This record gives sequence, C-alpha cells and structure tokens, in this order.
Amino acid sequence: MPIHKQVGSPAGSIREDGRYPIDLTGPHSHTLVLKPGVGSLSIGPSQAGNKTDLHVDPYTPINWNVFDSFATPAGSPWPRVLYYAGSDTSFFDWAIERPIEEMTWVPILPKDIVVDASQSNLHGLHIELDQFESRLHLKLPKRQVSEYFRLSVAGDLSRFSVAGDMPYSLTLKPRTSRRKNHEPFLLPDLGALHQVTNLTLRNEPLAQPISLACLERFQNLTSLSLWGNFCDLELLAHQAQLTNLELRFMPDLGDLPPLNVWPLLDRFIAYNVEEITGKRLKQQMKARAKTRPWTGYASVSQLRKPEWWTTEFGRPFSSWPKRLAKLANEAYDVAQAALAQARSLADAEAAITAFTVRFNPLKGIETTEREDLGEAVWQLSQSDHQIGQPITEEMAQSWFDAARDY
Repeated sequence: MPIHKQVGSPAGSIREDGRYPIDLTGPHSHTLVLKPGVGSLSIGPSQAGNKTDLHVDPYTPINWNVFDSFATPAGSPWPRVLYYAGSDTSFFDWAIERPIEEMTWVPILPKDIVVDASQSNLHGLHIELDQFESRLHLKLPKRQVSEYFRLSVAGDLSRFSVAGDMPYSLTLKPRTSRRKNHEPFLLPDLGALHQVTNLTLRNEPLAQPISLACLERFQNLTSLSLWGNFCDLELLAHQAQLTNLELRFMPDLGDLPPLNVWPLLDRFIAYNVEEITGKRLKQQMKARAKTRPWTGYASVSQLRKPEWWTTEFGRPFSSWPKRLAKLANEAYDVAQAALAQARSLADAEAAITAFTVRFNPLKGIETTEREDLGEAVWQLSQSDHQIGQPITEEMAQSWFDAARDY
C-alpha cells in the first residue's frame, strides 16, 4: 500500500485508500492506514494491541485537525465513527467546526472534570465510564447546534452528570452484576437527565435485574425501550403517557401490565421475549387494533422458551471472536462433563484447573476475557456434581487464579 503525503492537504481532499503520515501527537507521529469501505477509526493506549488502530498515551494531547483533510468517497468527513480512550477532551472543540457522526469516548480521568460541549455538533456520543473513580460533568450540545443529538452512557452512572439542553434520546447501560439472583440494581440519581422524553435502558438478559422503580423520576417519557433483564415491570403502568414501548431480549415479562394501560400507545415492539407473556401480548395487540388501529409499527416476534436463554446467554463467551468462542465453549463442555462425574473437591479442582490452563497459551486473553473466564469458572462450580458439599465461589476462584497465566 503506497505512502502518501498529508501535510497541508486541503480539507476533505484525501479520499483514496493508502498509508498517510499524520501529525497526530507530533510531526509524523503516526501512520494512518485507509482501507476500502472502512469508515471508523479507534485511538487508544498501546495496551489495547491490535484492537486499536492508532496507539496514543492516554494523557497525550491529540491534534484532531489532522483528520480535516480526509473524506469518504462520497465527500462526507472521515472518519464517520470514532473511538477514543484517553483524557484529551479537545475533540469537543474540534466538533464545533467539523461535525462528528458517532463518537465513543472512554474517559481516562485522574481527577474530576467539567467538559463544555454546548457548541459541539455531535450526532451521537457514547461514553463508557469504566476506569477511575473521577466524576465527569458534561454541558450538553445546544439544541440549535445539534437538534437530534443522541447520548449514551455505560458503566458507573453515579460518576456522570449533565447540564444544558436535553438530548433527543438517552441510552443508559449501568454496570450490573452478572448474577441474576443478586438484589435488583437501582439506578442512581441522574439529575437533569430525568427530563428526557426518549429513554433506552440496556442490560444483559441474564444479568442482575434493573429495577424499574427508577422510572418514577422520568416524568416526561413518551418513548421507552428496554433491553435485557428488569424487575418491577408492574410500575410501567405509571407511564400512561407513553406513545412508544419496545421490549427486547427480556426473559421475564410476567409482571408486565396489559397493553390497554397505555391509552396513547401507537407503536409497540416485543422481540426475543419469553414465550408465555409473548403469546398474551399477541392477543392484546390484535384486540387493541380492533378498537383503535395501530398508527405506528406493532409487532410481537421471536418468542423464546426458558432453555433458549441459557443456551444463548448463559455462558460469558457471546462477545468473543467466533474462533475463540468455539474453543471456549468446547473447553466448558469438557469441564462440565468432568464436574458431573466429580466425587471429591480434588476432582472438581482438577476439572476447573484443566479448563483454566487451556487458555494460558492463547493470545487475546485480556482483562475482559479474563473476567469472562472467571465468570465461567463460577458457573462451572455451580453445575451438577456428586461431591456432597457445595463448591464455594472463593474456592473456585482460588483454583482459577492458581492455574492461569493471563
């Protein structure tokens, strides 16, 4: 792939694939590789390895204007989608002059910070609060600057607060436990964000349930989308002003109110939901159509039996690359079979140790994968065996830690 010069190129003039020296953190500090059909770019610490396109120390300032020269073949600003893990917040200033279509930011913040994005033209901003304990206060884009601004926040939501105009839509994905038997998760006080009209709450299908008691703070909702495991669904009846309700990947809808509690509802989706309530929803949807036809899209589909959830989401390898996931599931099957025959704690330790060491020589086992494997070990310790006493979480964790090199 040829190397092209980028110095002094007019805005939007570079649209060809190739390798371009760029002054990202200093003169010719990085080489940008443009590949056919790729509209995204990731920037982050070197620890991320080949998962990140350009490696930058989290505390090094970035010259975002180097991307002004680049455009898609159709002429829109390139990259269209950006991922950045670090502390440099000047991309908000850059977005005053150059709109950002989608930005995912993992703030690496050693201290509390206030960021002014009030003049930034951002279409979609996704913030992942997974590092440090520092707080982030964001002044949101003004509506006249970014009318349909979408905000998404994941992780420790208690560290986040906002001021300014409300986003067109808000998505929240709090950090919940992987154990569905844990006490329901209560959303923290989100201050001004309770004024939004369009809310999405996301959770994993078999994770610790999120309590919908939080919705009483959201008095202006007209659109609500729920993904994953929730409890206190009967409280949805208090949201009588909803015009849109979406339910996806929900394994338990037993306490869901009937559709007629939402007199203004004109759009309804239930997709990949538990079978029993799903059948009831189909009947209610048809009955409602006879008295007041649906003006928007209405559908109940992909009804699932209880065992489907365990098969699809019970193991923690669903986000792994296919090759690694296949290997992990095979190792899990072997360990589960060995544990089913275990008659002593020594047998159990041998099964879990064999599972753990299977991943020692593999590349790509980073923090996330290590946590997934730790969760798999806990699941294995809870599976059927013939030992006559429980395998405690601490015991299984100690076997896992003793055997792993990752």
